[in-house]
Amino acid sequence: MTALPKHWPSSRRQGKRRAAIKAPKLTKLTTCKNCGQPKMPGFICKNCNK
Repeated sequence: MTALPKHWPSSRRQGKRRAAIKAPKLTKLTTCKNCGQPKMPGFICKNCNK
């Protein structure tokens, strides 16, 4: 049996597979060390941008 060519996804479908996976929502908020406002862990504070 000979090797078959690989089936590549079309350019229209590229990037759709990872976009379909939803990340779990982070429910616990932490306080910003700079200004004390609540912020999501791992993200920049919206109040002071630090």
